[in-house]
Amino acid sequence: MSNEAGVIVRDSPDEHRYEAWLDGELAGTAEYEPRDGWLIFTHTVVLPAFGGRGVGSRLVVGALDDVRARGLFATPQCPYFAAWIKAHPAYQDLVVGVRGPRRGRPPQTGEASDASERPGAGGGGA
Repeated sequence: MSNEAGVIVRDSPDEHRYEAWLDGELAGTAEYEPRDGWLIFTHTVVLPAFGGRGVGSRLVVGALDDVRARGLFATPQCPYFAAWIKAHPAYQDLVVGVRGPRRGRPPQTGEASDASERPGAGGGGA
């Protein structure tokens, strides 16, 4: 998957998490809940021995690059993921609310917009 500055990021779908490996050791994880068409990122951890080495950022980049490559979207409920995406506009197009993406047309009269469920529009996200 991703291998930036020695950090290898790979999806572990059975565990519902992305893993960051450095020098053959598990350095951090980003847990997610899979949905039809997107992943809800719930918790990110960098193990203390690997702190301050950019593992968290590389983990987010690797996970989001994989999300994009797979044609999926992301809901960043994890505060670290949300803050990282907010600071990196190139990834904000991947963010959707818990109902999934609404694409291709604006809401019709009487149809609810999912803007209120997008992270950052009233709680819990970027």
